[in-house]
Amino acid sequence: MRVRTRVLACVAALALSSATPTLATASAEAGNGRPGDLVSTEPSAFHPLPGRPTATKAWKIHYRSTSATGAPNVVSGTVIVPQDGRTGPRPLITYAVGTVGLGDSCAPSAGFPNGTTMEANLIQQLTWRGWAVVVTDSEGLGTPGEHTYTAGPSAGHAMLDAARAAIRLPEAGLGADTPIGIMGYSQGGQASSWAAELHSSYAPELKVKGTATGGVPAQLAKLAPVHDGSYGSGLLFMAAAGQDAAYPELKLDSYLNAAGKALIGFFRNNCVAVDTTVGSFKRISDLTVKNPLETPEWQARLAESDLGRKAPDHPVYLYHALADELIPYSLGSGLRKDWCARGAEVNWRTIVLGEHISGVITESPRAADWLADRFAGKPASGNC
Repeated sequence: MRVRTRVLACVAALALSSATPTLATASAEAGNGRPGDLVSTEPSAFHPLPGRPTATKAWKIHYRSTSATGAPNVVSGTVIVPQDGRTGPRPLITYAVGTVGLGDSCAPSAGFPNGTTMEANLIQQLTWRGWAVVVTDSEGLGTPGEHTYTAGPSAGHAMLDAARAAIRLPEAGLGADTPIGIMGYSQGGQASSWAAELHSSYAPELKVKGTATGGVPAQLAKLAPVHDGSYGSGLLFMAAAGQDAAYPELKLDSYLNAAGKALIGFFRNNCVAVDTTVGSFKRISDLTVKNPLETPEWQARLAESDLGRKAPDHPVYLYHALADELIPYSLGSGLRKDWCARGAEVNWRTIVLGEHISGVITESPRAADWLADRFAGKPASGNC
């Protein structure tokens, strides 16, 4: 039962005929415009659970962004706006969900109309506050190509460009002066932390008031010994596939044996619920002819996703569960130390009771309250 509970914890981590241009040309036109420009839009729907209505309007969007290597790409996402009678400006949250998987069907935008996207209930709580929300699918999830899972720079670009795209969507009713909050946990914590670090250099025109980020895998290399051969080992191999998608020169397949190639192929077509079950208790040595993590090429690319080397230019609410079994507490506390050393304004919170999955659920209201204070213009108080 303990194993089953932990595996479940890993889990709980119309054609576009009216869109112009169509997705058939979207990829080819990735470089024709600015990051954040809309490529296509279509009406969608936001349901936190199957059949549950919400007082919102939603749009599926495709927008221009930037890959981990600096190349132009196209990313999909969803813009959600409360229908609460408000006609004036409202805040915007750019939100990244935790791990959902590598298959296109796992994308948040694919699940919102059906009420099957994880964290949708948490996102609904943000719309209840009157905030608009844009949820990125991240690179390669719901668009051509492979999902660049755990490639930090790509994820940060996608979050910031999602905010730009939401502001440029006329139907959303937002504007250049829209106050913005960045929010995410786990994989979304990596994405939101990267967005916080990249904001000043990549999207300084966005009026970011604060970032709320938790369960952050701040240094990927330190996760390998945690997950190798454990119930979370599927996440390790998914991350290897994501890094290979971001940096094709890594040639992951050349390190895999037949069993490894079969497992990675399976992951690329399925979602986290199945992946974490099928991939659990696997060792790197069981699936490879040589450990890629021991090579300089892989070590260098993994290090490019390390956080803490640049201070965010706005206040940050950073939180981590003391008993986090998937992403060690030391990674969160280490990120706090690194950001504080560089002069960042960090409000750090240790979740004393709980583990990885419960952390996002129990802390989400507190993180949203903290963002509400930033939108209200209240001074942030760091505790470095």
